[in-house]
Amino acid sequence: MLDAVRCLVARDLLLALRRKSDVGTALLFFVIVASLFPLGIGAEPNLLRAVAPGVIWVAALLSSMLSLRRMFEADHADGTLEQMALGAAPLGVVVAAKALAHWLVAGLPLVVIAPVLALQYDVSPSLYGVLALSLLLGTPVLSLVGGIGAALTLGLRGGGVLLSLLVLPLCVPVLIMGAGSVEMAAAGLGASGQLLLLAAMLVGAAAAAPWAIAAALRISLE
Repeated sequence: MLDAVRCLVARDLLLALRRKSDVGTALLFFVIVASLFPLGIGAEPNLLRAVAPGVIWVAALLSSMLSLRRMFEADHADGTLEQMALGAAPLGVVVAAKALAHWLVAGLPLVVIAPVLALQYDVSPSLYGVLALSLLLGTPVLSLVGGIGAALTLGLRGGGVLLSLLVLPLCVPVLIMGAGSVEMAAAGLGASGQLLLLAAMLVGAAAAAPWAIAAALRISLE
């Protein structure tokens, strides 16, 4: 089973490297959105520090939405997804590997670059770790929950809009906890509560979402 996961993750990462423009688009969108807010709301340091966690998290959420369609779309178009569904490995394990690969391509770069973008908002360096940790815990949940929407809208015309309508409301708790952890740390109240809730969401999503995605894929493939 682990060999199948490694092969699937390596395959999806290799395909992502061959489509650098698709990967770069989501990352560039994240950078542009997070960089435009300081230009639009002015250079007031207190205001920038206050809005920084929410802006960065909203930009990360929207950036993740841009890349969700690619999780299954290419494999569905060339028939690979049907072969995976008929293979020896359980479909839940297959989609878990694909969600992991999606996060490595679309989520992990956001975690790395977020502290750099926080410089524009005059965020205290002591908060960089909390911001990165919140994204490290929260972005995999976005990939897992988003995978359910991507599977349900697979092959539908105009599926991108429907995908956003399905997934965005489900991601609101992650957004609130992620941004709230940085705000609580900035207020000196400690961010452990929000971070533990994010960790609990990640554990729950990792346990349940792959099988929900597998069931949605079977419905879409019928």
